[in-house]
Amino acid sequence: MRGLHTHSHWLDAARELRVRGEDYVLVTVLSARGSTPRDGGSKMVFSREASYGSIGGGHLEYQAAAIAAELMGAPQEQQRLEYFPLGPKLGQCCGGSAHLLFESFKGAGLNIALFGAGHVGQALVPILAQLPCRIQWVDSRDAVEALDCPANVSALASEEPHKEVSAQPPATYYVIMTHNHQQDFDILRAVLRRGDAGYVGLIGSVTKWRRFQMRLEHHGHTEAEWQAVRCPVGLDAVPGKLPVEVAVSVAGEIIAEMHAQAEDAGPSAGTDRRALKTLMAAMEKK
Repeated sequence: MRGLHTHSHWLDAARELRVRGEDYVLVTVLSARGSTPRDGGSKMVFSREASYGSIGGGHLEYQAAAIAAELMGAPQEQQRLEYFPLGPKLGQCCGGSAHLLFESFKGAGLNIALFGAGHVGQALVPILAQLPCRIQWVDSRDAVEALDCPANVSALASEEPHKEVSAQPPATYYVIMTHNHQQDFDILRAVLRRGDAGYVGLIGSVTKWRRFQMRLEHHGHTEAEWQAVRCPVGLDAVPGKLPVEVAVSVAGEIIAEMHAQAEDAGPSAGTDRRALKTLMAAMEKK
């Protein structure tokens, strides 16, 4: 993981993972009795790829890693309290016991695939990067990988950008604005073939979009497949042709779509802290 190492302080790791929009689990030693590897208050962080900090190593961390992986695989953020008698349960010679609190944090649910690193793309990325999202920034030109990117943006040079569509997760927001109309068309076709986009925005004029529709029909696509495509992309209420003006317009449309979809999805369950308090009281009796 760029910029993070397994020896990173747990707080630095948590902050960076949050910025990157990645799932992670914070593990805290709530209480330690007898001989234990670490005292109460010790913390570490598990991501899907690595761990940061330590709660003592050995089988304790091995078991903690397994629980963290399970929590990261759940659809919602959770808290769990686990009791570990270090001798009989884990085969460690410490002989003490510890209560570990696991707190899972979901990364950004929104994945944005932005195709095109021209003037508009370069104006758009810093705006979108401030949202709770991950951005895959793709261009056929090598220069894209030399651009200064925020932490939650990964730049990729690909000779055939349309092939990167298959690597995106479901419900991805696609923004298509390359320097080449054929590339735009190939990317759009790849997106339509998947049929699971959360949003599709295509830069261009009304004339360009009409031509694309005729070409799509020629290739066997139906109006039902392309009717949700936003072209020209962006909000009509934000006029102008300067790169920053177009970028603000596109970002505004994406933000509006995000909020509309969030309202349709309804409220999330959240964490039941009362249940956690009850569980902790029961565990403390052990």
